[in-house]
Amino acid sequence: MSVTALSSSSSPAYFSASLCRKERLAAEVILRVWISRRNRNLFKLLKHAARAAEYCVTYQILRLVSPLEAELIRDPSMQCKIRFRFAGEEFPPFIVFKIFHHTGGYGNKYINGKRALNPSSEAAADACRLMGYRVYYDQMIRDEVQHLKHKITDIIDVATMKDYMQYISHLDETPAYLGGRDNHWRKLSLENVPRTMIMYDIINYAESGKLSSQLKKELSFLLCLPHNEEVQRRQLSIVTQSRQPVALSTVVSRSAPVSAASSCSIRRSHRALKKVAKMKRTYGLCRETEQQEQKTAYFTSQNHLTEDNRKFTSPTEDMKDKAFLSDEEWEKEAEKLYAWSQELTLEETEVFSP
Repeated sequence: MSVTALSSSSSPAYFSASLCRKERLAAEVILRVWISRRNRNLFKLLKHAARAAEYCVTYQILRLVSPLEAELIRDPSMQCKIRFRFAGEEFPPFIVFKIFHHTGGYGNKYINGKRALNPSSEAAADACRLMGYRVYYDQMIRDEVQHLKHKITDIIDVATMKDYMQYISHLDETPAYLGGRDNHWRKLSLENVPRTMIMYDIINYAESGKLSSQLKKELSFLLCLPHNEEVQRRQLSIVTQSRQPVALSTVVSRSAPVSAASSCSIRRSHRALKKVAKMKRTYGLCRETEQQEQKTAYFTSQNHLTEDNRKFTSPTEDMKDKAFLSDEEWEKEAEKLYAWSQELTLEETEVFSP
């Protein structure tokens, strides 16, 4: 039996199976180490994004979420603070935010009908008459269901500090139409982050797993340990700095032969005319330029009219006369319009680069 076992253990098939098992285990170890390193790097990037959102670009983010709430940050009397945290049951986590109001020990007074109207008062009877019995009873049923579900839904239910914290949390998560504050933790999505920042690339990388070219350039510096405040400040500035949109190069062939310009049809010139006029109206050029062009086109059409047709000029004839303008003039107009549009900023156009 021992000889048979020894011969079977020393066979080539046994060694090949053992080698395959070791290679598979080694591959699994390498895969776990690689995934662990990737997750650690991703978590470092998410920490940079959350820290930058809380200390650097809070107003810009909240302005995209709610412009009215964004004004609370700039009001010195309100003393509001936006805090960003991680949430989620799976990796990678997502960033959530919430508005906190520092009252300085004086507290807040939220006015709602649930606490202002006592059941035994005349105001409750008037509210029932104005709302109608069905709506009033539905509101009473909602309050009773909330009390059975959360147990602590009113100030009279508070007995300990734990009950008070549970009551405050319930007020924040309850919608305003049910008597709550409607100030819960909200998820920070890609729509709430400016596209011109690397912070957008970090959140997009956490959701889709795709690295942008700009993030690849700054990845090595963002993943290094901040040994001092200067390095940490530099990392936050990289995450929040706005990239300049890539300017499209003007593809105008100067070496094209003259015959190519003359081969353009009058119909194509008229289409270019309409396109330039539409672009001018879209980007809001001054009306003086349009009036000057209209006068020029009118005088040009008058020169082409014969003496028999001087009494009346139809709009179709004016359009035909405009079509005979040279292509070089419209090409120059297009170049001027493009140069003017490149000087615009995002605040003036009120749009974001894709």
